[in-house]
Amino acid sequence: MNAGRARRDMILITGASAGLGMGMAREFAARGRDLALCARRLDRLEQLREELRSRHPAIRVAVAKLDVTEAEAVPKAFTALRDELGGLDRIVVNAAFGGGRPVGSGTGAAEANRMVAETTFGAAVTQCEAAMEIFREQGSGHLVLMSSMSALRGFPGNLTVYAASKAGVRALAEGIRAETLGTAIRVSTLLPGYIRSESNPHTGRVRLVTDTGHGCRLLVRAIERERPEASVPAWPWSVLGIGLRALPLRVTAKFGDAAQRSRDEWRLRQ
Repeated sequence: MNAGRARRDMILITGASAGLGMGMAREFAARGRDLALCARRLDRLEQLREELRSRHPAIRVAVAKLDVTEAEAVPKAFTALRDELGGLDRIVVNAAFGGGRPVGSGTGAAEANRMVAETTFGAAVTQCEAAMEIFREQGSGHLVLMSSMSALRGFPGNLTVYAASKAGVRALAEGIRAETLGTAIRVSTLLPGYIRSESNPHTGRVRLVTDTGHGCRLLVRAIERERPEASVPAWPWSVLGIGLRALPLRVTAKFGDAAQRSRDEWRLRQ
């Protein structure tokens, strides 16, 4: 934490029952932060709460069952968790869904892609509405949106709608950031590269993969710096991001092809 910056002691994370959300919760708990954790699987949140309390007895952990696609439930859950902890200093909009299909590929594709867009982008809007209402009321806070390196270009196959949704998340964050310039509300966008996790295990055969623990430590470190935007890990993704923007589509499409092949190989092994 930079000198002079307020410490964020009470942090809400959505999608915290697995993957990067769970990993970030563990990292923040190790730093002594109180946590408000949301996800659809309450049983897993309760198990995580017991784990974190056992390892870090001084912290408080509040949990709530929440499907972020249920628009009316999101502000209620955020408000209830804020009241339980006595405030929220930071909200991490992390929940997403990556089960997309090639556009127009037949039975089930349209529904799968609708769910990706609704959960990854539509629900992010709902979460930002609830978060910003809290932050505007208290006059401060740190809003963090998890985008992706895939947001920088269009990608083929299963990544098409996911990448488009993450691009929307990135633009959403920038718009809110523009509106809050000069205030005590900070808005950060994270663009993770390939980070292996329970919810993203197919990255095992993709190059440039970061393991879960190290990846989550880097995500939390980037969040704590409160920069407007950060690629994670910074090396090599900040450099690769320049290439993704500049290279011809026939070249960048190969990134999506590699990720899709790895995902298909992983599914065949299950």
